[in-house]
Amino acid sequence: MSKRGKSKGVMSKRKRLETAISGGKVDRLPIAFWRHWPGDDQRADDLAAAHVDFQSLYDLDFIKVSPSSSFCVQDWGVESVWEGRNPEGTRRYTRWAVNSPDDWTDLQPLDPRQGALGRQVQCLYHLGAAFGEEVPFIQTVFSPLAQAKYLCGEDSLPVHMRQHASQLHKGLKTITETTLRFIDEAGSSGMAGIYYAVQFANYDRLSEAEYQIFGLPYDKQIMAALEGLWLNVLHLHGPYPMFNLVKDLRVPVVNWHDRESDPDLASGLQRLKGAASGGVNRDVLLGEDPEPALAQARDAVEQTGGRRLVLGTGCVTLVTTPVGNLRKLRALVDEL
Repeated sequence: MSKRGKSKGVMSKRKRLETAISGGKVDRLPIAFWRHWPGDDQRADDLAAAHVDFQSLYDLDFIKVSPSSSFCVQDWGVESVWEGRNPEGTRRYTRWAVNSPDDWTDLQPLDPRQGALGRQVQCLYHLGAAFGEEVPFIQTVFSPLAQAKYLCGEDSLPVHMRQHASQLHKGLKTITETTLRFIDEAGSSGMAGIYYAVQFANYDRLSEAEYQIFGLPYDKQIMAALEGLWLNVLHLHGPYPMFNLVKDLRVPVVNWHDRESDPDLASGLQRLKGAASGGVNRDVLLGEDPEPALAQARDAVEQTGGRRLVLGTGCVTLVTTPVGNLRKLRALVDEL
């Protein structure tokens, strides 16, 4: 799979990651970045092929599998469309499944072998066959509260949370049960873990007390189901993350917008037991000149001493990012 080959003394990707997570000395800094695959993310074989091709270009230390956000809610009746406009590669939602508070109580657990969930499981099996044990890959899993946003819309969710809590909790329980079923079904694909995307643990959206009620209990249920998966990544999305959650959601790697929010990498690592993922601002990486992004990467190494760091971006790279910038960022870890 790797174009760079493997010489004496070179760690496997798993060994490199496990060593970085434990704070040991690695042969080189691990690196991973990811993007969305609009259009291709609607077909299992095309999405798998996109990730395989991406890995052949950059030889990353793990692949984060990036379906469209709607994959987890489509089978409840959500509809979306790719219009070619969003630089993140995300789709516009055209139909919600929850249009009134009582709709939460009508949700039924989904079968992860059918529909969009089944399609994503199939994609993971394709990747397992392609990568074997050489390339770890992890599946994106949106937190139950994030999935609730995709079911009813971002504006409606806080209203339901504050005025119709009992109905929302019923829906969150159904979402959590479905997510656990999906993880169980996907687990035998060979995936190394999940990329757990938490979107509402952010002070510009909710108070910490609100997240303790509507988010954290369901997050803990998901985390408890990850036994046997060694590479789980927690993504805290947004500019004001509730970093205190890290102590409750114990995962090997935490990814956040370290260049756009507090804490920075050095401060964040003081509060983590595992490794940090990040160091480069995706908007800087998008620029015509790659040097500012490379400077951020070098600074990230200085902040961390090159320990307990997986170099990458604080969030998904934009689909319009110059290929040359990504190549240079990947080459940098070999030069370091």
